[in-house]
Amino acid sequence: MSRIIPYLSAFAVLSLVLLSACSTPNGQPQKGSEPVAPNQVVDFGTLYAENCAGCHGAEGRGGASISLANPVYLAIVDENSVHKVVANGINGTSMPAFAQSAGGLLTEQQINVITSGMFSRWGRKGILDGKNPPSYAAKTTADAARGEIVFGTYCASCHGSQGRGGAKGSAVIDGSFLALVSDQGLRSIVITGRPELGAPDWRGNVAGKPMSDQEITDVVAWLASRREQSPGQPYSASNHAQHLENQK
Repeated sequence: MSRIIPYLSAFAVLSLVLLSACSTPNGQPQKGSEPVAPNQVVDFGTLYAENCAGCHGAEGRGGASISLANPVYLAIVDENSVHKVVANGINGTSMPAFAQSAGGLLTEQQINVITSGMFSRWGRKGILDGKNPPSYAAKTTADAARGEIVFGTYCASCHGSQGRGGAKGSAVIDGSFLALVSDQGLRSIVITGRPELGAPDWRGNVAGKPMSDQEITDVVAWLASRREQSPGQPYSASNHAQHLENQK
């Protein structure tokens, strides 16, 4: 009798499997087994990982481009501006357009999910400590000559006197870098810093002396003035010569 029981148990299990299979119409997939179409994905984590993480890093922690999980950045930029950048990209930079209306693959709903998800997950109230930050976009006329002086005051200690790099920071007048970043991108970096790289925001370059809005506008103009008109791929002849000079 004891030998029969295992066989009966196995038969019962097999019967249940067969019955469950029979409950599904022949040749039709079971409920929940159908893959989700790419344009129907509305999970923030999935959308961010597949479209943004390659440049901005896993969980927005920064990579080739700025950290989107930087709460200082999210405190100075408005959601509509971020939405426009995600949808339409930035011409002349490495930021592509993601909206279907601009040649991308994402729907309006998916872009809304990415944009709102950034602010809801990574924004932090009080991060500015009650201080008025510089404006996200420049509002005054820039002076590149003044910007060179500003650079010497606030930036040279890390990036070198002429922005060619130093012990604490990389070269910021590199032709390839400047060719791939917009003036607004430079301004965002100066204001918000690159915390993932140890670069402070506009308040921390000189102790007790935050950069003014005008100083930021001017230093961005100076950096932009160092941009080559026809950068090489990836290095023009002059860039290569400068690179060799820096190695001496």
